[in-house]
Amino acid sequence: MTIRLSLVIPTMDRGGAEKQLVLLAEHLPRPEFDVSVILLTRDGPRGDRLRRLGVPVISIGKRFKFDPTALWRLREAFRQTRPDVVHTWLFAANSFGRVAARWAGVPHIVASERCVDRWKRWTHFQIDRRLSRFTEAITTNSSGVRDFYARHGIDPAKFRVIPNGIDASDVEPISREEALGRLGLEPDQRLILAVGRLWPQKRYRDLIWAAELVATVQPGTALVIIGDGPQRGELLRHRDAVTTPDRVRFAGARDDVAALLPHADAFWIASEYEGQSNAVMEAMRAGVPVVGSDIPGNRDLIVPEETGFLVGVGDKAGFARQTNRLFESPEAAERLGRAARERIESGFTAERMASAHAALYRELVGRER
Repeated sequence: MTIRLSLVIPTMDRGGAEKQLVLLAEHLPRPEFDVSVILLTRDGPRGDRLRRLGVPVISIGKRFKFDPTALWRLREAFRQTRPDVVHTWLFAANSFGRVAARWAGVPHIVASERCVDRWKRWTHFQIDRRLSRFTEAITTNSSGVRDFYARHGIDPAKFRVIPNGIDASDVEPISREEALGRLGLEPDQRLILAVGRLWPQKRYRDLIWAAELVATVQPGTALVIIGDGPQRGELLRHRDAVTTPDRVRFAGARDDVAALLPHADAFWIASEYEGQSNAVMEAMRAGVPVVGSDIPGNRDLIVPEETGFLVGVGDKAGFARQTNRLFESPEAAERLGRAARERIESGFTAERMASAHAALYRELVGRER
């Protein structure tokens, strides 16, 4: 029995949700699942991987925030693909996708919430609550996300917590000298990496302060921030007011993060809210100890004193203090990194993530048939 599945998401940009969707499409068993991906707004860098896998990619081309014609085009796409299950990801796709799927008579509708979305206003939650009435399940990557939406009136019983997964890296390894050279550093410098969109949620201002504290105690330490976003100019000005470019560097968006990660001496994430960070998982798989903010998504991954450290949100001195512990005890840092790798490889694989989704789809379709 083949299950026709349509995955709907706004774009194929370099975000975490987009990465998980691509991994899901790649690891669902064929020919049991006939997968198509529908992009509400536009294509992006991750779309190429889908096409190499032979997964059809349909772009709806939503032109503005409340584009009503996108609903009609999305409904027509569902009528052409005739899915047994539509699975929507992120707010815009959750909104447009669920309405269009209902209009098209799709038998089973699933949504996905990927983050503790504190940016949402009461109107967003009202839409979420209304659409949840005809949604059979809502997948998420963290119990913290489920609890957040439960506080905003979504039935927690609707949620299926399926942790994120990552696949084995096939990146060609590089030497430490080359890795640091690519980042403009000397081979004997200590490297702290942070990866993510330059956005207030990530609290990079805290990390810039923490990097200055660490470098004052441990000269030759550099924080390299990989990623881009609307806060770039502001953060560069903040960096120049607080510290110097040799202590905090902005490396922009890069395609070689997987090759650089094994050479980091620590990985930082200061976010005030997350779902479940792909960047943290990739750092842990690379054997890098993580110092992260003590929030639900990070607690799912980082076991304090075993695979890394958790510090309070906004605790700049805490980031510096725990990182100094790593630098002063290389043996402890190696032990934490090894345990981090084992935790990811045993519990957070793409195969496990796809298997849990497959079980959900089978349950829904089997219920009908």
